[in-house]
Amino acid sequence: MRIKVINPNTTEAMTAAIGHIAQAHAASGTEVVAVNPARGPISIESFYDEYLAIPEVLKEVQRNESEFDAYVLACWGDPGLDAVREITHKPVVGIAEASMYAANAIAPRWSVVTTLKRSYHMVEHAVQKAGLHDRCASIRCVDMPVLACEQDPSAIIKGLEEGGRLALQQDGAEAIILGCAGMGGMDEKLSFLLGVPCVDPVAAGIRFAEMLVGMGLQTSKWLTYRAPEVKERKGME
Repeated sequence: MRIKVINPNTTEAMTAAIGHIAQAHAASGTEVVAVNPARGPISIESFYDEYLAIPEVLKEVQRNESEFDAYVLACWGDPGLDAVREITHKPVVGIAEASMYAANAIAPRWSVVTTLKRSYHMVEHAVQKAGLHDRCASIRCVDMPVLACEQDPSAIIKGLEEGGRLALQQDGAEAIILGCAGMGGMDEKLSFLLGVPCVDPVAAGIRFAEMLVGMGLQTSKWLTYRAPEVKERKGME
């Protein structure tokens, strides 16, 4: 199968890293194509960034759609997830959703450790949308920007360890979700440091997409995710 992994931001180095992690965790025979839009924010750290990125994400899905079996949105806020599901019948997986489903299967309660403090409510919104707020022990923030995952990974791992320990010792978590696609590949070291399972969201996303394709499941077009109504959209391509 062939899966397109879309990094909604425009930082190509992060896209390459995301693609490497996705391919490393994909099953034999799965081809991963990692892309990012040509236009938009270099990182997504606010609702504003998300809304700027979504139109370009939609264009990436529509580009060469016939060549892919599924899509993975590689940003922990899952920007544009519902809109993307409206424009394709292929399975569309958000890494936030997939990582929470994975954590839910291995621990009674889990915590998300993410980047900037301002992202707290964005993460909380994703948890609530997935209907898993009762299983989320806490959201901890290392308070470093997304691009630090590429520029200073050792500092990010230190922040993840500190936040993870607080989540385990004070919040009742028994597993940790890495709350940013840029944290891909840090799960193994963090699991060793903390002694609990840590979920890589990119790995969860690619595996979940493979499962849906393997089961022959497609996006339901019964009502909510059916194609948008045809109408004039002034000033838009």
